[in-house]
Amino acid sequence: MNAAVIRYRTKPEAADENQRLIESVFGELALKTPPGLTYTAFRLADGVTFVHVVNGEGVSDLAAFQEFQRTLPDRLEIAPAREEATVVGTYIAEVLV
Repeated sequence: MNAAVIRYRTKPEAADENQRLIESVFGELALKTPPGLTYTAFRLADGVTFVHVVNGEGVSDLAAFQEFQRTLPDRLEIAPAREEATVVGTYIAEVLV
């Protein structure tokens, strides 16, 4: 399986807004549940570096993701670096609420 790993750094004053926009993407994903998609986003301990790991398709079709992308250049301190990766394994525990 192939995946993409995207890493970038936001301006300090834009990090919280960046996180809010990412959370909006996950909210829309929860409603639309694109089949075969695995998507994870991390905010690293420095508070301004973000890493996204995506495997599959469907994120770019979301209105929330398009909004995230539209305003991303204004939030960036270091442009995104994208690397292709091979998935070696994935484990997701079922969470009962």
